[in-house]
Amino acid sequence: MTRHNLLTITSIRNKAKKPGYHLDGRGLYLRVAPGGSQAWILRYSFLGRTRDMGLGSLADVSLARARERAQEHRIQIAEGIDPIQHREQKNIELKTTAIQLEQASVTFKACAEEYHKEHADDWKNAKHKDQWINTLTTYAFPHFGKLPVREVGKREILKALTPIWKEKAETADRLLQRIRKVINYGAAKDYCRGVDSEFWEQVRIALGANEKARKVEHHPSCPHPQIGELLAQVHASTATATVQLAFEFGVLTATRSGEIRGARWSEFDTSLRNWTIPAERMKAGREHRVPLSNRATELLWAARALQAERDAEGGVSADAARASDLVFPSPRGKKYSDMVFTQLLRRLGQPHTMHGFRATFRTWGMDNTQYAAEMLEFALAHLVGDQTVRAYARSDMVEKRRQLMEDWATYIKGQTGEMRSKGSAP
Repeated sequence: MTRHNLLTITSIRNKAKKPGYHLDGRGLYLRVAPGGSQAWILRYSFLGRTRDMGLGSLADVSLARARERAQEHRIQIAEGIDPIQHREQKNIELKTTAIQLEQASVTFKACAEEYHKEHADDWKNAKHKDQWINTLTTYAFPHFGKLPVREVGKREILKALTPIWKEKAETADRLLQRIRKVINYGAAKDYCRGVDSEFWEQVRIALGANEKARKVEHHPSCPHPQIGELLAQVHASTATATVQLAFEFGVLTATRSGEIRGARWSEFDTSLRNWTIPAERMKAGREHRVPLSNRATELLWAARALQAERDAEGGVSADAARASDLVFPSPRGKKYSDMVFTQLLRRLGQPHTMHGFRATFRTWGMDNTQYAAEMLEFALAHLVGDQTVRAYARSDMVEKRRQLMEDWATYIKGQTGEMRSKGSAP
């Protein structure tokens, strides 16, 4: 009969320094490594495979405890359980539980900030990026920012939204969208459970309608019969020649302020008859082609002549302008701020905004022409129709729009007679 419990505390003291495997019995060994480390090992066979399972170091596990652990694992083997495999599975479960606990503790604020950081490239500019998180900081975080995102429910959301739902309807609507985005992101990261559309519909029902309280502030636009006179005032103003050119160019192309101020020579063809604005500079994130009228092309040649004058004069601003490739650079050679046109209009005593001239163009197109509404929308770089319609409408009608833009320029010129030329093609 095989003897068990061959080791004793005394024998262990003697053998602890001798490298090798020292048997206690029934597969339990004290293993002494050449480097001097000592550990308990259970050697067993499972499904015809011999395995060594560590039971802990001699410094941490006594002889008696090593025997207890060995016996527990022998029972598992008898029940058809591989002890090593079982332990590995337990470790996986423990790690999973730890991760779940960590995820469950992520606060709404932390989740929102993580989303904001991870999607930093989603915003067109720093201003919109800051506005996104600032809205949550102001109206949501004080109510449930410290609460785990998994615990944010209808009660918490309503508490944040109710005070501003009617008084600040636009802000409140944006806030609701951003809260929803954060919770959806949290669900995607397993910080919380996702909620369905019915949840959000119930939130809106609880809040009530706010359309009556919503005051939509359209960008003040200039009536199209007055636009020729206004441009004459701009050209007679004290604004720099570059700003005057940029202003009229924006009116003629019906483009947004940022698209005008950020226009680069590399976006135009060699004839200066076509302008292709890249997707990253467009609000809709889609490339937009603008066919230019004769007058718009003249303005570009005039802008190029101004650049040649700066180059002839030399100086840092000229070098900076060339390096930035800007068509309408500031005196320092950089992009003008978004207030440049607003300040010009205020000095002229005009209530309009640069963005409002897009509405002027749209109204003129509907009132004075036979062009289809779809073509006018394309000219404004608006998405036309639903996704299915857009999938079939591949063309942006650029050549047809060329005549539209020429008619717009002719209409403006005809209001005040021959508009003073600000440049001509070479």
